[in-house]
Amino acid sequence: MKNYILLCCLFCWTLGVNQTLVAQQVEWMSFEEAVEKSKIEPRKIFVDIVTEFCHYCKKMDKETFTNQYIAKYLNENFYPVKLDGQHPNDIIYKNKTYSFVRRGGQNSYHELPAKLMNGRLSYPTIVFLDEKQDVIQSIPGYRNELEFELFINYFGENLHKSMPWSSYKRKAGPKGPKQAVPQFNVKSKN
Repeated sequence: MKNYILLCCLFCWTLGVNQTLVAQQVEWMSFEEAVEKSKIEPRKIFVDIVTEFCHYCKKMDKETFTNQYIAKYLNENFYPVKLDGQHPNDIIYKNKTYSFVRRGGQNSYHELPAKLMNGRLSYPTIVFLDEKQDVIQSIPGYRNELEFELFINYFGENLHKSMPWSSYKRKAGPKGPKQAVPQFNVKSKN
């Protein structure tokens, strides 16, 4: 009996260790899935707009989105979407159909990511949508873990509604000479 109890305890301990060793991953979904889920359970949508040829998109996948805090926060507070800037199929968004525009090679684009990026085709670009699927902010360029945590907390906690980005980044930004806080203009309601 003692051996059985010891074996059960060892099994449970091993299972617990394995659970903590398994990295949290972002649970990516399609844009359409996120919009449908948001209709049932309103939540902000986070969109990572990428392309196959984008080196920095792959770098963010490898270095930023593998951070356990980031993955957990995105999964719990947003519907995370990975959207190809050259998506080949039509997407219906707010009763309008957006299509792929063929221009040859890397110049081709999909109309929906272009709309979400305000016509500025830059990869990667991250976009935050509110619970009504309206764009809060699009942010172009590669973002490391430290910068990205600032963004997801700022928009995830609705701080953009009460505090200008400049105040938030001064207050919450990482300290130290090697940890730069992103310098760009974020639209705020103030």
